[in-house]
Amino acid sequence: MHILLATDAQWVLDEVHAALGSPETSFVVCSDGRDVPQAIKQRTPDLAVLDLQSGSMGGMAVTMDLRLDYSDGRAPEVPVLMLLDRVADVHLARRSGAQGWLIKPLDSLRLRRAANAIAAGEQWHEGVPLEA
Repeated sequence: MHILLATDAQWVLDEVHAALGSPETSFVVCSDGRDVPQAIKQRTPDLAVLDLQSGSMGGMAVTMDLRLDYSDGRAPEVPVLMLLDRVADVHLARRSGAQGWLIKPLDSLRLRRAANAIAAGEQWHEGVPLEA
């Protein structure tokens, strides 16, 4: 699996590498969201893990740009797992078109489960009330 990670926080980088790293996994890391489109042009990832707060262009803006570029035929579809700071950010993730999101603090089990689900074409949503 090839994973694009956009974050400027070393602890997020460390957590994602620890949870998702394996001999079969490669990573490209962008510390600024503005670098994501160029990284995708070089090699399309199987999954993009985007930190909501990252450099001068965070996860929501990057996801919206990816969706617009895909709908316009300028870029491939890239599944997105967004890393949110709080439950109140769920609305932003939902509006951006991300396939899934996790709410910090992160842990390896949730990260792996969410990444595997999204890479398999499923969705992963935290902080959304269960329907009755």
